[in-house]
Order: sequence, then C-alpha cells, then structure tokens
Amino acid sequence: MKNVTTTLCVSALTLAFATEAMATEWNVSLWGKRRAFTEHIHKLAELVEEKTDGEFTMNISYGGLSKNTENLDGISIFAFEMAQFCAGYHPDKNRAITVLELPFMGVNTLEEELAVSNAVYAHPAVAEEMEQWNAKLLMTTPMPQYNLVGTGDPRDTLESFDGMRVRATGGIGRAFEAVGAVPTSMTASEVYQAMEAGVIDTASFAQHAHLSFGTINEADWWTANLNPGTVNCPVVVSIDAYDMLSDDERAALDSSVPEAIDHYLANYGELLDRWDSVLEEKGVEKVTISDEELARFKEVGGDPIQQAWIDENEAQGIPAQELYDLVLSTLEETRGSN
Repeated sequence: MKNVTTTLCVSALTLAFATEAMATEWNVSLWGKRRAFTEHIHKLAELVEEKTDGEFTMNISYGGLSKNTENLDGISIFAFEMAQFCAGYHPDKNRAITVLELPFMGVNTLEEELAVSNAVYAHPAVAEEMEQWNAKLLMTTPMPQYNLVGTGDPRDTLESFDGMRVRATGGIGRAFEAVGAVPTSMTASEVYQAMEAGVIDTASFAQHAHLSFGTINEADWWTANLNPGTVNCPVVVSIDAYDMLSDDERAALDSSVPEAIDHYLANYGELLDRWDSVLEEKGVEKVTISDEELARFKEVGGDPIQQAWIDENEAQGIPAQELYDLVLSTLEETRGSN
C-alpha cells in the first residue's frame, strides 16, 4: 500500500510540474505607469489569458525590466518577450517607421493614425529593419497630434517660438528647431522635473502624457490646434518568443490584437471628450493658433523636413519616398472609405 501511495504522489507531482512547464509567461517591458497609452497592452494580456484558459499570461512591468530608451535593445537580446518603444527615442535604430513621426503629415484622428501605422508596419522594408533587432511589430499605439503646454505668456506665433526651450522628439523636434526653438529629446519621465525647474519652457505631448507625467500641473496654457505631428510607439514581440508559441497560443495572441486596439480607441476617446474640463479644472488657458501662423509653420517646419527625411533615408537604402507616399495614399483611402 505504501508503494502504491508513493507512486501516486510521485505521479501527481510529475503531472503538476509538467503542467507548470507547459504554461507560457511573457515579460512585458513598459515605463511610467498604467495609462491610456498602455491600455491596449493590458487588454491584450487579459484576452490572451482568457482564450488560453490561463496557460499564456503576461507579466507587465513598468520600468522594472529596462529603461524606455533601451526596450528595443532588450528585445534584441531576449531579455524579455514583449515591449513598447517610441521611434523618436532612437531614430537610427528604426529609420523606416520614423516616416510616421514626420511633421504636418495631415493625420487628424486616432483612426487615421491607426490606418497609416498599420500600412507602414506591413511594408517589407519595415519588417526587415525590425528583424535586425529580433523584433516583430505586433500593434501600434495610436495617439492624437501632439500639442504644447507651457509656462509664462502663451506662444501663438512663429516669432514667439524663437528661443523656446521645448521637449520634443523626432520630426516634431526638427519642426520646432526650424522656427528657432531649442528642442530636447529627454524621455517622458524626465519632463515634469525639467519643467518644474525651469530647464524647459514647454513640453510637446499627447493629452494622456500631459496628465500622466504631470506637465499639465505646471502649465499656464495649452495649444488647442498646433498639431505639428505625433510620435509613433509600437508594441513589439521577440521573434524567437513568438516562434516558440504553440499554434493555439499564437492564434490567441494574433486574434486579440484588433479587440485590444478597439478597447484602446474607446478608452482614449473618453479622455479626449473630457479634455476641456481637465483644462478648466487646472486653470490652463486654451490657446488657438491662427490659420495664417499654422500655414507659416508648415511651410518652414513641415515640407522641408519631409523632403530632407526622404533624401537622407533614400541615401541609406530605405525606400523613403515609397513609405512617404504610402502614408499619404492610406490617408486618402481611409477618408474615402468613411
């Protein structure tokens, strides 16, 4: 009887270890704190866990795995399985997708941003460049056009931008530089302290980030319609980790992306709906830039920077003109279908 009992116990332990070994857990590297910017990742994790009956889970970490500027590097060495990054943090590592960060491309809505990002992500040159980092683009993080919050007197003309110390990355930073501002590409988590200390006068963010990183609490004013561009922040997975998934796990992951994005869009839409009340609550003046000044800004900080990006990247073997045209044609198709 003792031998039978021992055998049963060993069998039970073996089964338990085998079950545990079959479970898949991914580490996901984010930064800051949970916010509208990361809601699709939480929804994705929830859906995947449901579809696999808890056999595929995601451990979401905010800053515990890597710096935000090093998430792509972490993916490349398999330090974790999934991560989010922003192209403007290291444009030399992800040149092709920086077409989505060019200023004054005319993207107006989250849905349009989603459409152009998906089109660019599907381009073979983009996938090839990401493969150099062992990264597979899983989904985008559609954000509205960036706008400024600032201290002191409102800046609503190109002349008032001259000498302005602004936190701005990527193409937006180049646009401000073209009109005499002094951009710095510090990471999002550093911006509040820099603004509080007077190191910068203004910060360029989407609405969720002005809230999450506290810049709205230092602001005297906010530009309602400057809309110089936005930052593109993909969610990527390790190619090795993706290939190691079972067919069912891979299907659960891939099929959950559209629903996760829908959840993100609905959640972010709610934030945009209440933005005016946030400004009123915090005593922040809403500044509207005139059409004349916007046209001047685009002329100086838009068209030349777009062409320079095309020329620079074509010289490096990136099909830049093709990617640029893809964004514009996708915008046209998206508006036509609506």
